[in-house]
Amino acid sequence: MWYSVFHNNYLLQRGMIMTKPKAKYSGRLRPYLAWPTITAVLFCILSFIICFMDLKAGIVAVIFTLCYIAVVIVLVFAYKPKVMTDLVSFAAQYGQVQKQMLDEFSIPYGVLDTDGKIIWMNQHMRMMLEKSNRYHKSITNLIPEITIDKFPESREPVSFEFSMNDRDYRAELKRIRIDEWHASTDLMSIPEEQCYLHTIYIFDNTELKKALRANEEQRLVVGLIYIDNYDEVLDSTDDVRRSLLLALVDRKIDKFISNHHGIMKKLEKDKYYIIMKQKYLDILKANRFSLLEDIKTLNIGNDMRLTLSIGIGSNGSTYVETYEFSRAAIDLALGRGGDQAVVKTPDGISYYGGKSQQMEKNTRVKARVKAQALREFISTRDDVIIMGHKVTDIDTFGAAVGIYRAARVLGKRAYILIDENSTSIRPYLNLFRENREYESDMFINHRDADELVDNDTLLVVVDTNRPSNSEYPELLERSHTIAVLDHHRQSSEVIKNATLSYIEPYASSACEMVAEILQYFDDGVKLTNIEADCLYAGIIVDTNNFVAKTGVRTFEAAAHLRRRGADVTQVRKMMRNDMTSYKARAEAVRHAELYLDNYAISILPSAGLDSPTTVGAQAANELLNITGVKASFVLTAYNNQIYISARSIDEVNVQIIMERMGGGGHMNIAGAQLRDVTPEQAVDALKETLQTMKGEGAI
Repeated sequence: MWYSVFHNNYLLQRGMIMTKPKAKYSGRLRPYLAWPTITAVLFCILSFIICFMDLKAGIVAVIFTLCYIAVVIVLVFAYKPKVMTDLVSFAAQYGQVQKQMLDEFSIPYGVLDTDGKIIWMNQHMRMMLEKSNRYHKSITNLIPEITIDKFPESREPVSFEFSMNDRDYRAELKRIRIDEWHASTDLMSIPEEQCYLHTIYIFDNTELKKALRANEEQRLVVGLIYIDNYDEVLDSTDDVRRSLLLALVDRKIDKFISNHHGIMKKLEKDKYYIIMKQKYLDILKANRFSLLEDIKTLNIGNDMRLTLSIGIGSNGSTYVETYEFSRAAIDLALGRGGDQAVVKTPDGISYYGGKSQQMEKNTRVKARVKAQALREFISTRDDVIIMGHKVTDIDTFGAAVGIYRAARVLGKRAYILIDENSTSIRPYLNLFRENREYESDMFINHRDADELVDNDTLLVVVDTNRPSNSEYPELLERSHTIAVLDHHRQSSEVIKNATLSYIEPYASSACEMVAEILQYFDDGVKLTNIEADCLYAGIIVDTNNFVAKTGVRTFEAAAHLRRRGADVTQVRKMMRNDMTSYKARAEAVRHAELYLDNYAISILPSAGLDSPTTVGAQAANELLNITGVKASFVLTAYNNQIYISARSIDEVNVQIIMERMGGGGHMNIAGAQLRDVTPEQAVDALKETLQTMKGEGAI
């Protein structure tokens, strides 16, 4: 309206309008002002009816009606020009007010055409952009973040974040149609697809972001610090130096936390409680928790280096939740072998450190307690189902056989769930199936398990603690009582509803753990020769013939199995490869490339192999025999997936490398599975991961 008034004034001044148009009421005002006429018509009808009924009364009514009509005519003709003048004046003033309000609007505001060019902007936007109202170029020239391809295509607004002159802004673009204005004017013709404009609002978020950043930085962070090998280090230190060593540990931890404006409180002899602000946690992350390496420098005659486990909880909705995050984080750090920091937030879990070999625990107290607990669970259930990970290997198979024997000793029905097996266990599997001493239903598939599982069934999961990696993940959801026995480091994905969880990352294999447990069942479970062979073979494979991850308890478990009848020669015969597998392994070694001077990478030719993943693992072990190789990675295509077998000796933690690629495992033995990629693409992804982690200092 204001535009029309000013346009008409402009034309009058230029003499372009020769005659003054006659003003008329229109729109909603016209029917509103027609009420006197309508009333006069009603009075005329009423007078006619009264005359028909009573002539005298009708004459009076007619006279009244005529007087009313005369008064209305006088008022209309006398005041109409003044009313029209007032309306025009109001319209003009209203338009001016609108224009002034838009121009002085406290929020920068502008109008853009369909091509993103500026049509008009108010004074605050002109001041912010330092441009005059005559600037009619693209908004992209001023704000590069706003491009034409990101303009809204519907009425829903689109927001952009950008910075200018050291301030943070948020621009909001909204699409408006001009169909009604276009239809009401004949000044120009606009195509239908262009009957719209864009409005832009710019909000200064500088102070808001500062406040949010300050609030985020002030958030409470709760942490727990445990000394991993407290007793072992003290035992290796002279009595006169123990107090000094402990004092130095307390001082180093306290100084480290104080330097980051935190508070440290000693809970027990080897446990500390810390609190700090979120801003300093970000610094710790950037430094990858340098305290983990600093504490190892303490040496006053102790033969062993001190290592720490740190669990941090952050961004909890309450202080209690943040503390629970820290407890979960420290449990995860300890379960992964210690010497690392774990940060848990509502969004996920981060790992730092973990470069050292975990310390072996010489005490068997934990094994005895877990064995007694497992015995109680088996005794109170009717059936026991044992399940391992996908593509059952000899370690999984041997551990399952050991638990099977324990259940049978206690008089319970037991079943081993195997859907898919490799050639490495097929010889042992056939031995059990051909032996009449074992039940025909000893081995079942997932369909049989669905029929067997009920409230009185115990599910024992061996050699894995990741639900997605188990043989039949759906069975975990249906089982009410679950026991987990595993030697792999924990990841963020764990079996949450486990009634009994026995996870020891120091152990060489699941077979080693089961061999220990069996010694505490009714004065020891008597194994058959075949069962002892399976358990012994599992230890042999996972330690690469007692080379990797071998501790004192590994040899003790092997010795126990030898006493129970394990035949070393027979195990070696059962584990021999055919010529095709041997050639494939040799080809993988021959075509291996050395990446970043220390990492051997190769692709195994899997065609014609019954168990390519097993051969890939063997090839990875072979590559470690090459001088200068710190870690080896062999990729194998199998079942529409790429399996990565990762191996190292002691300098590189391949577990954290494989975790970056969605896998896991041990410090020296790990793996991962990749879907929907070719072997070459998997190699590129592996190289990129190694390059990134090397740049971060993670490896």
